[in-house]
Amino acid sequence: MLKTFKAWLRGSRLEWIDEVPKFGDQQIQVHVTFLENEPALEAKSRGRRMAEILNNLAKSQTLNVDPVAWQREIRQDRSLPGR
Repeated sequence: MLKTFKAWLRGSRLEWIDEVPKFGDQQIQVHVTFLENEPALEAKSRGRRMAEILNNLAKSQTLNVDPVAWQREIRQDRSLPGR
């Protein structure tokens, strides 16, 4: 079973918060995972705000483009060099 130990990282040193692992002076390999401090609620509210902005943009019809005409214009044949 794996044990988890809490620590503060200060510069290049870990300072144990709760229980201290008992490894003596032995050098051990560790894996440190930094967790994001951003609250989940804030991320959800940003998503809702983005959806609201996209809905407003769709309703405003500022990008009123006929997709078939746009595709025809983009795919117009051009003269080939040397022919």
